[in-house]
Amino acid sequence: MTTIDNWQKSSFSGSGDGNNCLELGSTPTTLHVRESDTPTTVLTITPAALALLLEGIRTGAGQLG
Repeated sequence: MTTIDNWQKSSFSGSGDGNNCLELGSTPTTLHVRESDTPTTVLTITPAALALLLEGIRTGAGQLG
């Protein structure tokens, strides 16, 4: 498993104390997303899969109802 050494925090975390942020790390082939208050739980995704997810969100594809 590749270790991510350079996590980047989101620039906007909403209201509150600002300690809970979305963080992004990357390797040459994958993206890694975690929440700063639970850094041991990491979502790993390829750039192509992320692009499909974002396109689905933008177009509303897969909505129920």
